Amino acid sequence: MQDESYIQITLQMAEKGKGAVSPLSLRGVIIVNDGKIIAAEFLKDRHSEQPEFNLLSKCNNIPNGSILYSNINPIITSRDEERYVALFRNSGVKKMVFGTLDNNSLFYNKIAKKLKESGITIISGIMGKESIDLNRFFLKYGSSQTPYVTLKMALTLDGKISDINGNSKWISSVESRSMVHELRTEYDAVLVGYNTVITDKPSLTVRLVEGRNPKRIVLDTRLELKPNSDLVRKNKDNNLIIVTDKKNKDLPKLTKYYEAGVEFVFVPVNSDGMLDLKSLMRKLGRMKITSILVEGGGRVFSSFIKNKLDDEILLFIAPKLLCEGIPLCSGLGINSLSKAYKFYMNEVRKIGEDALIRLMRR
Repeated sequence: MQDESYIQITLQMAEKGKGAVSPLSLRGVIIVNDGKIIAAEFLKDRHSEQPEFNLLSKCNNIPNGSILYSNINPIITSRDEERYVALFRNSGVKKMVFGTLDNNSLFYNKIAKKLKESGITIISGIMGKESIDLNRFFLKYGSSQTPYVTLKMALTLDGKISDINGNSKWISSVESRSMVHELRTEYDAVLVGYNTVITDKPSLTVRLVEGRNPKRIVLDTRLELKPNSDLVRKNKDNNLIIVTDKKNKDLPKLTKYYEAGVEFVFVPVNSDGMLDLKSLMRKLGRMKITSILVEGGGRVFSSFIKNKLDDEILLFIAPKLLCEGIPLCSGLGINSLSKAYKFYMNEVRKIGEDALIRLMRR
């Protein structure tokens, strides 16, 4: 098998950790000797040791000349640096092949040099695009300390996200909705605006598939969400975060929310009367939230796009026409095609009756 085939195996293994390893990276590791895989492990959750520690502790006699393959380098703390290096100095592994390297890591900046001095060859960039894409949440967070942001939009062929009365159930197919629930298991948080909560009454939990529930973030500038609302009353897992104007920080009614396990994030309001999303991203980053799935509504989408905070956009386009309805976004101040925001299609595929388009900024 070629190096690419082995890295592909580690990518498939790494995916098993989706929704469990954040804020760490998704990692699969295999050790190969004479064309045969002799050991394999993946990072199962955020509390587990890096797979190499488990592999090398279980495999006492790794044949000399073996090769370690992984989709990304390990996260090693300074406390475990010497232990990690010693493991490989005393093993039969003489070569390491990675899909990508995190240049913010201790491994990249220090450990790799020590391994090379011990006679171990290190190669990276094998299936690099795929490896970076799998760990795009981790890599964005590591370089910026802010979350990776995906805007998820279900819309009609003519770009409407709801009818004229604000009703959006259901624009997309059941297959698309099931995929959205699967996406929720992979992101640290799902975010909506207050108007979406009132109009759609979403639970923002995972129901159509198995997996963890993300944190639920509601943008509520004037703190209009009632303490007896469904989202607050059903906050049994203490995963609800309300983002509101910092002027609301000392309101007496906050006590009722705190009693229900609600967490608050207070941010300034800009000149447009909207919450300062850049400030919010920094604060959520400090809370170790590495990824956010933004699910609406139109004003929220527009604000993220205007502030260039979107890392990718997922469009679930249903084969329907409304003609009259709420547009995907508005208020961006663009009146000329030459000034339009430009994206490229990273992926296009069919989901049920819908088309899914994955967009990235140019």
